Amino acid sequence: MPGSTPHPHYDPETSRKPEDLYISRPPWDIGRPQPAFLDLAHAGAIKGRVLDLGCGTGEHALMAAGLGLDATGIDLASNALHAAENKARERGRRARFRRHDARQLADLGEQFDTVLDCGLFHIFDGDDRAAYADSLRSVVPVGGRYFMLGFSDREPTEWGRVHKLTREEVEAAFADGWRIDSIEPATIDITTTPDGIQAWLVALTRI
Repeated sequence: MPGSTPHPHYDPETSRKPEDLYISRPPWDIGRPQPAFLDLAHAGAIKGRVLDLGCGTGEHALMAAGLGLDATGIDLASNALHAAENKARERGRRARFRRHDARQLADLGEQFDTVLDCGLFHIFDGDDRAAYADSLRSVVPVGGRYFMLGFSDREPTEWGRVHKLTREEVEAAFADGWRIDSIEPATIDITTTPDGIQAWLVALTRI
């Protein structure tokens, strides 16, 4: 995700520990859901059992829980997960938070109707990207939805090792087992600039 550090959850290319990215509040931790995902919630697009991948401090899992949905968030940063659990208690919302690798979702032994991803897919390339796509297919049944917010190639600034995504890259990554419903320009809000980061909002359906 944004900033001089490569990502809020983990960086497969360095020895940085996931917890290191939450020692102080990172710019992507805005204390509320991303507007693009909140719009999906208001439109009724987030349904059933919800999985928030790379959940950080849990805003999107808690958003789903606030809709009365069964919500789970996973991340590799244990301190971020601890913060998410504290938020859940403070807000009186029921959500589960687990330390787990998004490239190994089959190990959860569960299925999810809606999967949310804000700022995780765009850290992967090569074998990791393929493993992530395979992992997603293992937990989303036919008809399930995947919504992703990722850095767009339209964003002019550089942010660590984040991969700026083209439409073609997204289409190629999810060519097997998914219908691409839409790839639309969007913004990822951050705390360090009012303009946010240029992103793609991707909507897929499992087929």
